[in-house]
Amino acid sequence: MARIDLRGDALPEGSALRDLLPRADFDVSAALEKVRPICEAVHHRGDAALIDYAEKFDGVRLESVRVPASALTEALEHLDPAVRAALEESIRRARIVHREQRRTTHTTQVVPGGSVTEKWVPVDRVGLYAPGGRAVYPSSVIMNVVPAQEAGVESIALASPAQSEFGGLPHPTILAACALLGIDEVYAAGGATAVAMFAYGTESCPPTNMVTGPGNIWVAAAKRYFAGRIGIDAEAGPTEIAILADESADPVHVASDLISQAEHDPLAAAVLVTDSVALADAVEKELEPQIAATKHIEDRIVPALSSRQSAIVLVDGVEEGLRVVNAYGAEHLEIQTADASAVADRVRNAGAIFVGPWAPVSLGDYAAGSNHVLPTGGCACHSSGLSVQSFLRGIHIVDYTRDALAEVAHHVVALAEAEDLPAHGAAVKARFDWKVPSK
Repeated sequence: MARIDLRGDALPEGSALRDLLPRADFDVSAALEKVRPICEAVHHRGDAALIDYAEKFDGVRLESVRVPASALTEALEHLDPAVRAALEESIRRARIVHREQRRTTHTTQVVPGGSVTEKWVPVDRVGLYAPGGRAVYPSSVIMNVVPAQEAGVESIALASPAQSEFGGLPHPTILAACALLGIDEVYAAGGATAVAMFAYGTESCPPTNMVTGPGNIWVAAAKRYFAGRIGIDAEAGPTEIAILADESADPVHVASDLISQAEHDPLAAAVLVTDSVALADAVEKELEPQIAATKHIEDRIVPALSSRQSAIVLVDGVEEGLRVVNAYGAEHLEIQTADASAVADRVRNAGAIFVGPWAPVSLGDYAAGSNHVLPTGGCACHSSGLSVQSFLRGIHIVDYTRDALAEVAHHVVALAEAEDLPAHGAAVKARFDWKVPSK
């Protein structure tokens, strides 16, 4: 892994510091022009376009985009019992956490006779995406479905790419996860075609109000293309882990956690921020045997760890390390320092924080109860991960009596006239025979 030495000199502020840190190239704008014709083909040709693109991209000719209910049942019946038990426990823990996130209606009495109520209403229909390219992610089915269900969304559809080895159906583990969650509207559609299907609707799939879920650059570009027409969670980029560690960290743990994210994708980012050269040396030494003992070495792990998005960043101390990780805004941030809880409390920018040696990112991916659909590419500086709130809309209900309006009417008229919007003031004055009570 490359090293970036930020010791000695004062760290720069803001964007100047961010510019010193490693990040993957991820040009959604360039991909946008390539997904545009795909999205419009789905708009004009519906299911026929989805079938043609499945043949082109996935190597299988579909008879139908909608997955039959019998395929879901069969997938669950044939699911490995150990995998089923793990999925069920993951679902149980995710429900515990996400159920606590649900907001309730609240009324604020502003003045006597005047109140504002904020009620939270779920979106009517959502389309959820589960990737199926380099790997299969039934865990992403859970992470998308559970918060939508806990928010009270009544209509939930899910799409995952067609798999030629399974006769054009999505991977059976994806289908089994859907069955466990009670999701029976599933489509064999991948990438930009799935997002377009949800945005425009087709003969077999009614349009949705929102699309969520991780994916590759084509999914991100399609989300950008449809932003405004539908709600989206985020334009997810390559996964990333940052680890803030001092000399107390175990290099075996640190190395294994860096590798765990690198195995996702050759663009995955793995960043170690430390004030200990000895730890940095020990981690680099530990990487070699651990990589040799795993899979996906040449196609994912080695390119990810050796490319520009991954590095060991040397700092003068944990204080400086905190400034670095807050500037970086990692999707996943591990704190492996002395007094890790206190250090974690000072982190402002991260998708999720994993505290101490016994909370690896892998736990959050599957069974912590937290959500693993998180902001990437530094977006944790302004955005949150997927949650129940992602599927809710806050609606203000304004309820004023005549006397309550009369009491504030002169302020409304004054502000309307200050903004040169006299009809705004007239709408208030009309309720009082054009006479506004004076104060």
